[in-house]
Amino acid sequence: MRIDVVTLFPAMFSGPLDESIIKRARTAGILDLRIHDLRDWTHDRHRTVDDSPYGGGPGMVLKPEPLFECVESLRAELPKEAKVILTSPSGRRFDQSTARELSGCPSLVFLCGSYEGYDERVREHLVDDDLSIGDYVLTNGNLPAMVIIDSVVRLLPGALGDDASSSDESFSHGLLEYPHYTRPPVFRGWPVPEVLTSGNHAAVERWRKAQSVRRTAERRQDLWENRRWEKPAKGGKKSL
Repeated sequence: MRIDVVTLFPAMFSGPLDESIIKRARTAGILDLRIHDLRDWTHDRHRTVDDSPYGGGPGMVLKPEPLFECVESLRAELPKEAKVILTSPSGRRFDQSTARELSGCPSLVFLCGSYEGYDERVREHLVDDDLSIGDYVLTNGNLPAMVIIDSVVRLLPGALGDDASSSDESFSHGLLEYPHYTRPPVFRGWPVPEVLTSGNHAAVERWRKAQSVRRTAERRQDLWENRRWEKPAKGGKKSL
């Protein structure tokens, strides 16, 4: 997969995307990651990317010209299936199903907002999707882009080493993941649940499923309610 990131602060991506799974994916050729400075698509000596909003108000708004010119130049070298994604608080909520959806794309372009946001014509006529990682305000769209990239890349075949790892995690089945334990079997008087050391794989699987259900119901009512009322397949029962 190729991912292009367009930002006013390219240095922010050095470090977070140069370590761990992302680094391994890049080294292995699974991920081609390119960071672009939006100011490279300006034509005045001040490299201007923003202007005051029509109608008045505080802050500055990113101009459409450099964003359109940047994306159009990138699209010329990308497959037609490439998706251009805006990171903004008004976008649809990013979740694990969205990550799976994006992991099937050959190419993604992220536009990272700054200041008061974008000229609305960017949203209306340039991008394919508009994503938010949550209901809170950040300084700019760089961190949301990093979060989405990390979540998507780990789903690419070969990125984790064991592809089964990504199918048995929190949110993969609409539930939070079950609790994990490792050695020692007793730590400060707190033992590992006996079932996990029993060697009975069927019992372990039943325990893990029950713990996932319990944890989701207790901690994430939103996920639990969505799962409780999941529409059944024809002739089937409601999924719990």
